Amino acid sequence: MRVFRCFLVLLCLGLMWTTQVPAADDYITVQELNTLHPEQVELAENFTAIIQKEGQAMRSGTQKQPVRIAFIYPGKQVSDYWRRSIESCKQRMDEIGMQYEVFEYFSKPAVEIRLQEQQMRAALKEDPDYLVFTLDAKKHQRVIERIITKGRPKLILQSITTPLRSWEGKQPFLYDGFDHATGSEILADYYIERTQAEGEYAVLYHSQGYVSVMRGDTFIQYMEKHSKLTLVASYYTDADREKSKQATLEILREHPTVKFIYACSTDIAIGAIDALRETGKLGDILVNGWGGGSAELAAIMDGDMDVTVMRMNDDNGVAMAEAIRLDLEGKGATIPTVYSGDFMLVEKGISQAELDTLKTRAFRYSGTD
Repeated sequence: MRVFRCFLVLLCLGLMWTTQVPAADDYITVQELNTLHPEQVELAENFTAIIQKEGQAMRSGTQKQPVRIAFIYPGKQVSDYWRRSIESCKQRMDEIGMQYEVFEYFSKPAVEIRLQEQQMRAALKEDPDYLVFTLDAKKHQRVIERIITKGRPKLILQSITTPLRSWEGKQPFLYDGFDHATGSEILADYYIERTQAEGEYAVLYHSQGYVSVMRGDTFIQYMEKHSKLTLVASYYTDADREKSKQATLEILREHPTVKFIYACSTDIAIGAIDALRETGKLGDILVNGWGGGSAELAAIMDGDMDVTVMRMNDDNGVAMAEAIRLDLEGKGATIPTVYSGDFMLVEKGISQAELDTLKTRAFRYSGTD
């Protein structure tokens, strides 16, 4: 028992909320981008129309050799978002007749930053034409800036739809994903309605970085503005299931009257559910998913998870394929700076038929199984 208590104390010290995270002001929202660069509105609309249609064959003679694409993903997690992204991108490239060679690198989110740096070096040695990466930890920014300055490979930043303000004038090739702030506000509206805008709640953050700012801080600020709900606890979890479980157990001990626990990712939500099940609180305290991948949808249908915001997942993989195609065809000027996909709110109690319809749309390339 003493060993467990020491572990819990150390864990909670490591998870306690701090202010050493990027500020939201560092980023340009999609709305602000459209104000600063009005031409982006039409570019985004036209690009979205291409993504939502079936793939059209590439122009004959476009490629003399296969295009080389490196994916460096924090994909070692319960969420299947990253796996589906690569699969949908490759299937769209097959559909339009693109010749390609792919290099894939996977790591755990938040805790394997050094491995990601090693993978970046390995990927660059392959001299890819395009490199797909993400931006969460502050260390990522310095690496990305060097690539942008060099100009090769062309950089696709995935799971980020808010351009960095400091990169104005020389942005990456494409920002691609589903807007974290939009998804978080959809979930916030759900909780406000379910709780009549009153009571206590807790937040389980990702790691100290972009995702926590955009999903966690946005949610809290929205609650402060639109409800009387009170935040009583928040923890960083590194998107780790066990850390999320332990943090939830601590929340339940210290604040047993919380109405819901807002989770910033799939693995976090599953960890919170583990704790609620262990304490007999499952069903009494609301918990959400974030993203609507297979694990979350199964939890919804099992009655363990109350709600999630579901990404139309495969559209972001299609967006990467189509941006590369347009670039190879000499139509780079028609590619928007940002592609941001659609969400649907999925609640416990949804019928199997309704869910199957959503899955068919969201996973149109990567498969509904």
